Amino acid sequence: MYVCICNGITDTTIREAAARGVDTLEELTMRTGCASGCGSCADVAREILA
Repeated sequence: MYVCICNGITDTTIREAAARGVDTLEELTMRTGCASGCGSCADVAREILA
């Protein structure tokens, strides 16, 4: 499922990042670009990281 439409980031990408130790939205944004556009995906991305 696409979480970040602006940058084409899926829930799988977020889960893989979490498995590699990413645990904050800020770090996820730096590594993947997720939530760096309009930001409407930030809450869902945080939930997936948790």
